[in-house]
Amino acid sequence: MKVVADRNVCIGAGNCVMTAPDVFDQSEDDGTVVLLQDSPSEEQEAAVRRAVSLCPSGAIAIRES
Repeated sequence: MKVVADRNVCIGAGNCVMTAPDVFDQSEDDGTVVLLQDSPSEEQEAAVRRAVSLCPSGAIAIRES
């Protein structure tokens, strides 16, 4: 699994950070997504998939290897 984030699309809702805080953060400048890990562990996969599904702007996505 590879996670990608598009800060140009992000609206700063923060759902990803609340769902998978070890993988996502928010910029202090504008609140947009900051990707902490682009290859999360197996233990984090379910939370990352949930974060992707909760993202209102579609700014984060998963690319399967």
